[in-house]
Amino acid sequence: METREVTAGYRLSHWAKIIQECRESGELVEEFCLRKGIGKHKYYYWQQKLRKAAGEQLAKLEPKPADISIPRFAEIRVSEPPALAGATGNEQICIETGKCKITAGSRYPAEALLSVLHELIKEC
Repeated sequence: METREVTAGYRLSHWAKIIQECRESGELVEEFCLRKGIGKHKYYYWQQKLRKAAGEQLAKLEPKPADISIPRFAEIRVSEPPALAGATGNEQICIETGKCKITAGSRYPAEALLSVLHELIKEC
């Protein structure tokens, strides 16, 4: 890291503490600056620089438009499975979408399965 980057980081940190102290004091900015011997224009200058730096950091954390995946929805109709000739009762229902997979016995109540699906939708 270059000396300029270190110096800029130190100044931002220093002013972040000063601005936080002003907010916590409950004083008007003008009163706080007068008491601390800081020019109010200098205070607002550094406040603006801090906001800009925070915005840049936030932009780095937010996903880029290409990274956003749009969820796809499909209609789900719930009904009891039809009785199959020769069924042993050991058949399974498997629902798989993306990273989620639900497996249940074919005799699992449809209402309970629907409830599980609703909870998964809330999580996603």
